[in-house]
Amino acid sequence: MQVKETRNDGLKRGYQFTLPAADLAATVDAKLKEAQPEVEMKGFRKGKVPMAMLKKQFGPRILGDAMQDAIDGALKKHLDTSGDRPATQPKVEMENGDGWKEGDDVVVNVSYEALPAIPEVDLSTLTLEKLTVPAEDAAIAEALENLAKSAQTFEDRRKGSKAKDGDQVVIDFKGFVDGEAFEGGAGEDYPLVLGSNSFIPGFEDQLVGAKDGDDVTVTVTFPAEYGAKHLAGKEATFECTVKAVKAPKAAEIDDELAKKFGAEDLDGLKKQIADRLEQEYAGAARAILKRSLLDQLDEKVKFDLPESLVEAEAHQIAHQLWHEENPEVHDHNHGSIDPTDEHKTLAERRVRLGLLLAEIGQKAEVTVTDQEMTQAVLRAARQYPGQERAFFEFVQQNQQVQQQLRAPIFEDKVVDLIAEQAKVEEKTVTKEELEKAVEALDEL
Repeated sequence: MQVKETRNDGLKRGYQFTLPAADLAATVDAKLKEAQPEVEMKGFRKGKVPMAMLKKQFGPRILGDAMQDAIDGALKKHLDTSGDRPATQPKVEMENGDGWKEGDDVVVNVSYEALPAIPEVDLSTLTLEKLTVPAEDAAIAEALENLAKSAQTFEDRRKGSKAKDGDQVVIDFKGFVDGEAFEGGAGEDYPLVLGSNSFIPGFEDQLVGAKDGDDVTVTVTFPAEYGAKHLAGKEATFECTVKAVKAPKAAEIDDELAKKFGAEDLDGLKKQIADRLEQEYAGAARAILKRSLLDQLDEKVKFDLPESLVEAEAHQIAHQLWHEENPEVHDHNHGSIDPTDEHKTLAERRVRLGLLLAEIGQKAEVTVTDQEMTQAVLRAARQYPGQERAFFEFVQQNQQVQQQLRAPIFEDKVVDLIAEQAKVEEKTVTKEELEKAVEALDEL
């Protein structure tokens, strides 16, 4: 096998591999001789089939396998010798493939972008702030009030009282479109909380001010994106009878409320709330620390980036943002989405930091354990209730999905590793200060 360099431009590499026809023929003959003792063919005893007949019947397939094996082996040997790590799958093209015939040398052109050499970075020069926020009494009290509201009950208002926003009205209703009742448009003794936005937009507003015993005709228009297409965008009238008007009554903040939420008593519930709040604060503080860490690495470490990786990442960013701006489109049947300069800049940052974190993690022998992967799969499976088994099987058969689940775990472990070597100053802040710092992340 002869190897000739055809390109060495930055990270772009090109090589021409030439496999002599004589070497190929020798490989084919060797494989046929190896297989000959086990071959059976009509008219011949086992192992006695002439080589000429074997070559005629099996030669083309063996020749193809030999060519592929030779090319794969030559590429592997080249990469092992050169130390190159292709950023993406190398492009392999056979020269004069259409006109090639047995007996000709095989000439293959190989091209790829090599991953860059990642420079060393002194992690001890990073300076980070680790924010801590204690669960303040006011925040605990606010959480308790929200729990009490969520556990609220409703009591009948005085006879003749008008329904207010937040009240519950018990109604019978029947809906009509174009004068005809439609399926699913009727109900009896339905408890509707005004202002809950659980009915068609505008429906609940027209019941504000109604009294027990009132008959109210509600006129609304179904949203254009309504799930039932035969109703989408259509005007409907509902004949409603108000059977009761009830006022909300928040639950008492006491031991009984605590027991409803799985605590032994009120003090136990307060402790649960404090722990949950501090976990939420710690998660937000970690996001802030991680952003600062990545910003400093991005500023300190510069190296050439493979254009193919940057381009692929920029297209992915553009595609993702487009779907966020067009949530009604759930498929990929749309026109091409070209990345902007802003997308490319963000892509460069992501690729640079991804390569850097991967290098740091590999050198430190950071790994993702089977248990961590199992937990990640379980968390992801919760998004598909009732289909968990099918999701597990899908993940087992899909290496790309496994990598998508593994990557954030690996990254977080590398971030923890870096933070251990950086200079970290702990700082206690208020909830409001933490919220401002989180908001600042979105502005960057």
